[in-house]
Amino acid sequence: MNEEIKVPAPIVNIRDLTFYYGKTKALKGINLDISKQMITSFIGPSGCGKSTLIRCFNRLNDLIEGAKIEGIINIDGQNIYAPTIDITELRRRVGMVFQKPNPFPKTIYENVVYGPRVQGISKKNILDEICERALKKAALWDEVKDRLRVNALDLSGGQQQRICIARAIAMEPEIILLDEPCSALDPIATAKIEDMLVELKKEYTVIIVTHNMQQAARISEYTGFFMLGELVEYNTTAEIFTNPYEKQTEDYITGRFG
Repeated sequence: MNEEIKVPAPIVNIRDLTFYYGKTKALKGINLDISKQMITSFIGPSGCGKSTLIRCFNRLNDLIEGAKIEGIINIDGQNIYAPTIDITELRRRVGMVFQKPNPFPKTIYENVVYGPRVQGISKKNILDEICERALKKAALWDEVKDRLRVNALDLSGGQQQRICIARAIAMEPEIILLDEPCSALDPIATAKIEDMLVELKKEYTVIIVTHNMQQAARISEYTGFFMLGELVEYNTTAEIFTNPYEKQTEDYITGRFG
């Protein structure tokens, strides 16, 4: 990989990160800094480790039997794998949106306020404010404000995905992780989510895994290209797509493989 990139105002620092599924090494010696309040994209072929990496940021991989991690991930200067870390609080600070929309079989309102309720917030006026604020940030309020008691599963796929983003926002995270959030959506729904993410970076750090290189080029300031568990190249998105340092990166971006 080219020399280590210095990013402005890093919020995530990764040093010598290696991750195992059993004896299989899924990530190999990753070193990476991620900027605060910017969009960072991870690209690369299937199975290259990019989804595994973002699941390290909120310790979702802890749930996998035989998973093992070496190295350091600091968020806001705090080692998130230190034994004193409150994992529930970490997952509040680092929200996650998955590839397939996964709203709960509840009303739109109950989906959005689910996390705050679990945290012990019960006053209706506070929950109402949280719901409205999160839905507005997810660019969904105008579409659903008169249908908050409708089951979220009755919404379109794009709306369901924005409900899931609103559910993450309701927890007031610092970082929002998105794992292929538009892969099941049509171009119009995808454009709405991309526009929303560009707005969200004003308040949150956004990290997105995507197979869609045009999407990475459109919305992200920084891009990392992964191959076989290694971070091949990390740079500004403009450099990655117009002047890649590594031949592997150029071959992937120009469609010669992957």
